[in-house]
Amino acid sequence: MMWEYGPGMGWLGALMGLGMVAFWVTVVVGMVVLIRLLVRPSPPPPTAGPEVTLAERFARGEIDAEEYRARSATLRERTHG
Repeated sequence: MMWEYGPGMGWLGALMGLGMVAFWVTVVVGMVVLIRLLVRPSPPPPTAGPEVTLAERFARGEIDAEEYRARSATLRERTHG
């Protein structure tokens, strides 16, 4: 036959086949890594300190001035004492 190159692919053909498999594995792994980096959840926002939370509750009217002062004094005692 005119187009026959001999029996089997030989070593060069086997290496080309392995190279093709390695290429596609690299492409798929790269896409998975890229997608995971793009879809990564953002870190939670930092929480405010207790003084800030207490001031926000007072500003919203959840607690009155007397309770605000009492709790604020308690927080100061814990941090400074």
